[in-house]
Amino acid sequence: MKKTFLFAALASVSLAACGASEAPAPAAETTETVQSVVTVNDDASGPVYTGETGNLAVSGYDAVSYFTGEGVPVEGSEDHVVIYNDKEYRFASAENAEKFAAEPAAFAPQYGGHCAWALARGYLAPGDATKYKIVDGKLYLNFNEEVQQKWLKDIPGFLVKSEEAWPGFTKDQRYDDAD
Repeated sequence: MKKTFLFAALASVSLAACGASEAPAPAAETTETVQSVVTVNDDASGPVYTGETGNLAVSGYDAVSYFTGEGVPVEGSEDHVVIYNDKEYRFASAENAEKFAAEPAAFAPQYGGHCAWALARGYLAPGDATKYKIVDGKLYLNFNEEVQQKWLKDIPGFLVKSEEAWPGFTKDQRYDDAD
């Protein structure tokens, strides 16, 4: 949230009253940024992909942006953060952060942001936030373009297999854990 204060109007009135012939000085501007962080927890299960290190979900992309506007994901901001089940989700606007906080399961990627195709094959792999598809109102990520093309050939079949495999993964499990 930004607050801007302009002081030019007062200066203009004062100069006009005195008959000054000089142009008024440019407006003084003060900007203040306020960060908002909301914490939400529910009974969602399974691990969330947060990259090699850190706690950032969906590679920092705004999870709500996939479903709004032109359906193209936009990067989130550190100014609008929701901590959902101990993972950090960033948003492009306070409005998107509020939508997510109200109903995180509706916007968070399925399978914790792991690759939906890999999960159908029984293992975890990172999901690329730019390789996505919304199916029946749910966001699915894939590892890369090549994998996504394979997944697109039989989404219903892969989803059946993914849904069967997902309960077998614990919250603490990572894609790089050895079997």
